[in-house]
Amino acid sequence: MKKTTLFIFLFTTFSLLAQDKFRTNSAVVNFQASVPFFEEVKAVNKLGTIVLEPQTSTLICTVIIKDFRFKMDLMQEHFNENYIESHRYPKAVFKGKIEKFDLKDISEDEKEYDIKGKLYLHGKSKVIAVKALIKKVPDGIQIVSNFPLSVSDFNIEIPYVVANKISKTVQTDLSGIMMK
Repeated sequence: MKKTTLFIFLFTTFSLLAQDKFRTNSAVVNFQASVPFFEEVKAVNKLGTIVLEPQTSTLICTVIIKDFRFKMDLMQEHFNENYIESHRYPKAVFKGKIEKFDLKDISEDEKEYDIKGKLYLHGKSKVIAVKALIKKVPDGIQIVSNFPLSVSDFNIEIPYVVANKISKTVQTDLSGIMMK
């Protein structure tokens, strides 16, 4: 009887805690590494996951690398096989803390927050700081952020032959609406 009661108590506790999280599995992550006068280097991933834990101000974003889509199949193939090596490093993960975040302060008006955390990409990790706009929307909480990433920080090698056609700094955009 004690084990059954303990099980029900733990299940109820974990269920209540899980309800406090906001999440989405349809966050959009865009990146662009284009340089003037050359072919556009741009991709989008519409299957990103974002989890917001308001009690701890923790934000976790995860994207599966193979879910990035390019205009050209060959560019996508090179990105996955030669640059990011998605067979070895299948996902990118950011885990950080939103500074001065309080769920009670979230309204329909956008408010800018600083987020500091670690980005894990291509087998490397780097502490980064980004700014994000967060607001309440009818479906939940919306987050929008854009930030640069340096390919050298993650040991992503760009072959000499195309080095002048791809930016060394990748502009990255993240947006999503998280629901309970």
